[in-house]
Amino acid sequence: MRLIPAQRWWRRLSLRARLLVIGVAGMCVGLFVGGLAFLAALSFVLQRSVDAEAEHAARDVAALVDAGALPDPLPVAGAERVQVIDSAGRVLSASIEADRLVPMVDAADRARLRAGEKMFIHGDRIGLTGPVRVLAVAAGPADDPQTVLVARSMSDVLRGVGLLRTTLLVGLPLLVVILAGVAWRVMAAALAPVESLRRGAEDITGTGRAARLPVPDGDDEIHRLAVTLNGMLDRLEAGRARQREFVGDAAHELRSPLANMRTQLEVALRLGNSADWPRVADDLLADTARLARLVDDLLLLARSDESPRPDRLEPVELGALLREVAARYPTVRLEPVDCPLWTIGEPDALRRVVSNVLDNAVRHATTAVVLGARANGGEPVVTVTDDGPGIRAEDRDRAFERFTRLDDARARDDGGAGLGLAIVRELVRRHGGSVALADADPGLRVEIRMPRAPEADLS
Repeated sequence: MRLIPAQRWWRRLSLRARLLVIGVAGMCVGLFVGGLAFLAALSFVLQRSVDAEAEHAARDVAALVDAGALPDPLPVAGAERVQVIDSAGRVLSASIEADRLVPMVDAADRARLRAGEKMFIHGDRIGLTGPVRVLAVAAGPADDPQTVLVARSMSDVLRGVGLLRTTLLVGLPLLVVILAGVAWRVMAAALAPVESLRRGAEDITGTGRAARLPVPDGDDEIHRLAVTLNGMLDRLEAGRARQREFVGDAAHELRSPLANMRTQLEVALRLGNSADWPRVADDLLADTARLARLVDDLLLLARSDESPRPDRLEPVELGALLREVAARYPTVRLEPVDCPLWTIGEPDALRRVVSNVLDNAVRHATTAVVLGARANGGEPVVTVTDDGPGIRAEDRDRAFERFTRLDDARARDDGGAGLGLAIVRELVRRHGGSVALADADPGLRVEIRMPRAPEADLS
């Protein structure tokens, strides 16, 4: 999508400049709307004040008319013009500066004024400048109705509103400039931790060394962001360390069978026709199978690192699965399972778990390996027990690490790469279970706890 010039200009601005533009724009709109509202409210209040004063003066004159004590001229002070008009439109009395012959407004306007309406007329009609506010009050007896007209100039009001408008037009831009400068400095201080984080990230990227971002004081969003980013860097560094260790161990494991294969081929080629080629082929096939198993194990561990959960889950009855796997191991004794034990998982992955544990047990057992399963608190538990030398308690956690050989020479001779129990732990963890080692007296017992299948999945 192509950006219009305005969008490109906006994206080139820094975050600080964007925030300032948005803040200044919002402040200008708010001040403009607030200024207009203030001017409107002030004009309304001043006009109401003029109306109230004019009406008060009109009622005072009307009281004189009703009392039959109408003086001439009318005692009115200020910038008001007052006339008392009879029903025929004659001026009965007026203030000193008011016209004594011609009413301020015609008969139609007087009728509207008597009905309670107020109006503006031009000041030139009555000797005033600018607009004039006119209102009327009825007076006199019913048989001789009269009208008191009061006109008051709005010049003072307009001058006051105009002065305020000019002040706002000059003062508000200056206020915006001052506030924008203050906001620019405040945002610089507020964004300083972000800039510090950026410089720290740039240093880490440039040097490639393990480092951490500076964590600002306080408990605000930036502090929590820095803590979260440092946690992410810790996980990435730990992942890189595991990856380097994994690659190094994998390269070491792959180098051994390859070197063995190369040595056998070089010796056989030197011997020529006198070499036992069928035996060489058998040895190469064994090393090839060892390589294939190692590559399969590495791929399985890589896929388990990428996918935290199995792709396909289905109900699995562990009793049937154990019978199927145990049939491939003539020396393994299978204990009878009292009741169906259901779990949720991938059947192939669960077969791989049991097979790996049995392979390890058969390799180290002295005489017997026992495979069994039971329900413990509703959860199915698979156990594999051998009477071998066992594993010391301090080494049991390390036994599940990748490429770990507690008896390196024997494991290499037996073809193991130290990945069997690591694969077991990863597969069981992906299914939401756990695996642990315990004493069997004598020997070692492996306990695999799996989650119970919900009843809805079995129906």
